[in-house]
Amino acid sequence: MSTQWQSIKPSDILTKEQSHDLRQRSDAMGFWLLLHCWGVIAGAMALYVLYPGIITFLIAAILIGSRQLGFAILMHEGSHGMLFKTRRLNENLTSWLAAWPMILRMESYRKRHMAHHRFTRTEDDPENYLYTPFPVSKESMMRKVLRDLTGIVFIRTHIGIFRFVRGEPAGRMARLKAFYLGPIIFYALFITGFALAGRLDLFFLCWLVPMMTTQQLFLRVRNIAEHSTMPDLSHPLKNSRTTLVSLWERMTFAPYYVNYHIEHHMLPFVPCWRLPDVHRIMLEKGFGEEMEIRRGYWDVLKLNATA
Repeated sequence: MSTQWQSIKPSDILTKEQSHDLRQRSDAMGFWLLLHCWGVIAGAMALYVLYPGIITFLIAAILIGSRQLGFAILMHEGSHGMLFKTRRLNENLTSWLAAWPMILRMESYRKRHMAHHRFTRTEDDPENYLYTPFPVSKESMMRKVLRDLTGIVFIRTHIGIFRFVRGEPAGRMARLKAFYLGPIIFYALFITGFALAGRLDLFFLCWLVPMMTTQQLFLRVRNIAEHSTMPDLSHPLKNSRTTLVSLWERMTFAPYYVNYHIEHHMLPFVPCWRLPDVHRIMLEKGFGEEMEIRRGYWDVLKLNATA
């Protein structure tokens, strides 16, 4: 049982009817979310192609970086089996169109992430390393942001992942194949498409650069917001954080309802697009005063970057 459910259970939040309704998954919504993610990327690239310049490049880098984070979020949704109602679609399309573009393997992520849900912010939480360094000084936060925006963190992260997957000699090739074969196939086709269009420059400028820079910054801020510098690690409504966001924040740091993080931890069987309804229900039932809720990511960053 999840440590989140020791004092508050899903049945304390939702009636049986609400639980039944909110846990329903949708193939149509799964297709829409993936289509939206890829559509924003295509639109941002088209903007730069039609009006090449510094401003349109920066707009493209911001939008594409946010949707690359969106792929990771949709992979997370698929790891819970919630992106599609049909299991085969969920496992295959999530891997092909969300995980592989980000050089990730959903099966590997799922094992770690389920442990994170079970042991949230306890010593057994495998994702604690993302949150325990905070709060930090403003200077330290600025250095982290600079490393994000210069690609240093991206390179370090993927070197670390490769070393971990490579591991001991026994079973090395099987592990490398399981983790990297999918991304290799995806990128072989993806890069070939750009090459055939005579626009390999777009792959580097409008895919690789955002992936190495803006996506890393958005990912860091989202990670910080979810579980860093929490008021009470033992309280299920205070060891995760929900961040109320503006439109521009939803377009950057918080695509696809990822900001409703308390709601997700308390009810991990509810698809992401139904989490605003869970938030409303929790407030109506009086949980709001106990919940760690912040307004905007600037508020979260100020909390985690002290003087």
